[in-house]
Amino acid sequence: MNTKAVRIHGKMDLRLEEISLPEVGPDDVRVKIISDSVCMSTYKAAVEGGDHKRVPDDVADRPTIVGHEFCGDIIAVGENWKDKYKVGDRFAIQPAHYYQGSQEAPGYSYQYCGGSSQYANIPIETLLMDCLLPYHSETYFYGSLAEPMSCIVGTYHAMYHTKAGSYVHEMGIKEGGKLALLASVGPMGLGAIDYALHCGRRPSLLVVTDIDDSRLKRAASIYTVEEAKSLGIELHYVNTKMDNATAYLRDLTGGTGYDDVICFAPVRSVVEQAGDILGCDGCLNFFAGPTDTGFKAEFNFYNVHYLYTHLVGTSGGNNDDLREAIELMNAGKINPASMVTHIGGLNAVVDTVLNLPQIPGGKKLIYNHIDMPLTAIDAFGEKGRTDPLFAELDKICKAHKGMWNAEAEKYLLANAKAV
Repeated sequence: MNTKAVRIHGKMDLRLEEISLPEVGPDDVRVKIISDSVCMSTYKAAVEGGDHKRVPDDVADRPTIVGHEFCGDIIAVGENWKDKYKVGDRFAIQPAHYYQGSQEAPGYSYQYCGGSSQYANIPIETLLMDCLLPYHSETYFYGSLAEPMSCIVGTYHAMYHTKAGSYVHEMGIKEGGKLALLASVGPMGLGAIDYALHCGRRPSLLVVTDIDDSRLKRAASIYTVEEAKSLGIELHYVNTKMDNATAYLRDLTGGTGYDDVICFAPVRSVVEQAGDILGCDGCLNFFAGPTDTGFKAEFNFYNVHYLYTHLVGTSGGNNDDLREAIELMNAGKINPASMVTHIGGLNAVVDTVLNLPQIPGGKKLIYNHIDMPLTAIDAFGEKGRTDPLFAELDKICKAHKGMWNAEAEKYLLANAKAV
């Protein structure tokens, strides 16, 4: 069958094309992709092209489909997988399957599988590693957001602490400790705030920083200081565009420094600030992966030796993290809709990815079977003056605190122009 898909041909060379998928064989599963959220990692892959660790060297000759945060329906199952997958089931995907040491992944490495496609054939590696996961929800976009949320879940699980005289690492953030999330009111940072407030171990102090007042204000309106207080958490939002910001952040801890710090920006000054505010046995997680292979920042090794500070870096979650993210969403404990600020159709993917750092806001959510320009949710009202589709979407979203939601998705899929 034919499908429209966005493929990478080289550095900053993405194209929306129509391609033919191979027939479904005994070891194949074919899916219809409904939604895919755009990740900064896809922009990084576009920048690096064949130099990217997951993009094939010969991508110019064998272009691959981009996008790895996707959700949809299973529409065909090969004979060898019929005991596990059924036509009509919904799915979410864990693209980081690390099959036999390989770093290949859907959305980077495969000619016939990626999120920016209407239909796809799931690679055998994904199936063998149990990374095509059942998804039981009426809301597709939550399935797309399960992958980025799994990265956040994995980040919290990767934090660790030690005890004097023991070499055993206690995994996770410190219960009742002091947690700082730096440069963290982008989409992934918002998910991290949500998880810190509502899941697993909770800190007693949570400090969220950025240098954009409007983004801080939006975050504070979604995850309020009052709600945090009701959960036993002292929450502060801090614009670090100030003199002596590092000293101010340390002062918020009473001078002890933080038990856990997660850095969401690959910016040297932010990374160094993260290190400087660590307390004894403090754990720094460098979450945001840089594109510069020579990226470096200073770290206080006196404190490594005498205060036992340490660091980790996480990139992506595993199957258990994805399952946890799905369970938390289905249980209503987290609402990753806060990540989403823009909606678009498959026709908007190329320009969105190539210009992603310049587009303000959070997650850009794509619906692969509709034709729609990338549009900010807070612009629906203005567009609704001349377009009844946007007028209704604006009405629905305003009834859900200005956030994307299941009702809006259902309306969009039923009424938007098809690709």
